[in-house]
Amino acid sequence: MTEKQATPRIVAAASALEDRLPLADTGDMEDAERGFVGALRPGQVRAADGRVVWDADAWATVLQAERPDTVNPSLWRQARLVALHGLYEVTDGIYQVRGMDLSNMTLVEGDKGVIVIDPLISTETAAAALGLYRGHRGDRPVTAVIYTHSHVDHFGGVRGVVTGDDVASGRVPVLAPEGFVEHAVAENVYAGAAMARRSAYMYGAALPVGPAGQLGAGLGMSVSTGTITLIPPTLEVTRTGQEEVLDGVRILFQVTPGTEAPSEMNFLFPDHGALCMAENATHTLHNLLTLRGALVRDPHAWARYLTEAIDLFADATSVEFASHHWPTWGRERVVALLSEQRDLYAYLHDQTLRLLNKGYVGVEIAELLELPPGLENAWHTRGYYGSVSHNVKAVYQRYLGWFDGNPARLWAYPPEQAGRRYVEAIGGPEAVLDVARRAFDDGDYRWVGELAGHLVYADPGNTAARELQAAAFEQLGFGAENGTWRNFYLVGAAELRGATVGTPTVTASPDILAQLTLSQLFDSVAIRVDGPRASDLRVGIDWSVTGPDGEEHRYWSRMSNGVLTHGDGVGREKPDAVVRTSRGALLALVTGQTRPDELQESGSLSIEGATDVLARILEVLDTPDPGFAIVTPRPPHPS
Repeated sequence: MTEKQATPRIVAAASALEDRLPLADTGDMEDAERGFVGALRPGQVRAADGRVVWDADAWATVLQAERPDTVNPSLWRQARLVALHGLYEVTDGIYQVRGMDLSNMTLVEGDKGVIVIDPLISTETAAAALGLYRGHRGDRPVTAVIYTHSHVDHFGGVRGVVTGDDVASGRVPVLAPEGFVEHAVAENVYAGAAMARRSAYMYGAALPVGPAGQLGAGLGMSVSTGTITLIPPTLEVTRTGQEEVLDGVRILFQVTPGTEAPSEMNFLFPDHGALCMAENATHTLHNLLTLRGALVRDPHAWARYLTEAIDLFADATSVEFASHHWPTWGRERVVALLSEQRDLYAYLHDQTLRLLNKGYVGVEIAELLELPPGLENAWHTRGYYGSVSHNVKAVYQRYLGWFDGNPARLWAYPPEQAGRRYVEAIGGPEAVLDVARRAFDDGDYRWVGELAGHLVYADPGNTAARELQAAAFEQLGFGAENGTWRNFYLVGAAELRGATVGTPTVTASPDILAQLTLSQLFDSVAIRVDGPRASDLRVGIDWSVTGPDGEEHRYWSRMSNGVLTHGDGVGREKPDAVVRTSRGALLALVTGQTRPDELQESGSLSIEGATDVLARILEVLDTPDPGFAIVTPRPPHPS
């Protein structure tokens, strides 16, 4: 068991896959390289403090070599495609900067300047991408911004291309699909700490780039680690068929809620023959439930909207591009791409339902279901980001939930308690290790991961168990075709061996928090209430909150039975206090940036009635853990 080498079992599996794959097909590489204008040299993007937030050169250096045994041949091919970075011409007047963040930035030239579509994750990468474009196409001003959907890699870098004043003055409109702000904020705040922590596993941003480390996430290489911002849209796209003209450029929209994101849209540039498919049709099987965690997506609706896109746009399209990967040129090829992507999501949906109605549960269906040859043999349907395995389980979850109907799993023990019982039943730690080592030698790494995991949870200090599980994870990562699976396995192995990965990218930035409505702001407080500690606390506040526009908003909140209830206006019961403050001060208070007494001293907050009311509420608020344990037990919860 050499730590950084693939075992013969993994090498043989890779060789067998190479024999099945049409690796001589260079069509995707030709498309990915087509229209190249120039790259960023050197390929590093730095923050103001000198910290590297993106390093395109790191992947380029590794991928120039022959494929190592520690990387799946299909994932290696995808990484070589996705790692290409620079400015590319899509068609006359439309350019993309690719390979400078997880997502693409698209630039459409108008009468007076340039429209920016999806300004990446970080202000630093977005500014570098715009600078690269201007270096080749001239110093054109940004005249509009379009967010295709509500995920952070499609809006987070916006202040790297425009300022708040540009937007507030009306000089630069910002377009997004209806519901964009609500979904962008909710995803990054309500479960933001957990999603960010799991994203560290999913994208492997803290792993070293290399043959035994991070080599992409299938959709892009990784996530940048710079400054995340948000400027709210000034114009919403609310219906399919809506047409807008930005800087002289006509755009025809299709809204696609509930597909790859709760708020998303495709759109056609009819005068260019160019179709933007956002993230609804890329060169991979996408996620129906992303491994970082999110709401389960609707593959039935996804497939239906792809059919609609073909009907609406195909006859007017000569090139299709998306918010990730490379374009597809030619009407027939575009229709084939969209049709096969449509069939992919429809097949997973329909066949999972067929089998669950025969009584099969999610983990069983995931082992049974295989794609038909017409889909299996298309490169763009392979599972580099999503997978058949976890997407099938997502469909099952969407319809039937976590419980598979077997009473044996209705009240199962949590990992630590189950681990102790498994270890005892097998005969103790050494017996478990003996069985797991034999399984490792047999190449059954899935079983090693599960079995050694029981011992890790029963005795987290057992270094032999941790190393054995890490070694199994490592081999599973080396063999994975899916980039996010590889990252999960390799980050898990690293943390079992004592590394601390933490959370490289935190999405709940000040800009995002600033867009919380009062209802969302109080919701974010309610989910932090430590119920047991707050169970006897009964307190009520009526709020007078002054917004940035100077308008007063009346709001109420009541705490009882460990629950914070709230709503517009004044509460039915008499409050213990009336609190007057500004929205900015309230945000600073609930996010822990300041204390009530500090706000009172500065004149930013006043309390009429019980003066200790805010302190009593703040005392029962819990703090999320941005670095919580994933592959090892968490500390005992205080009772």
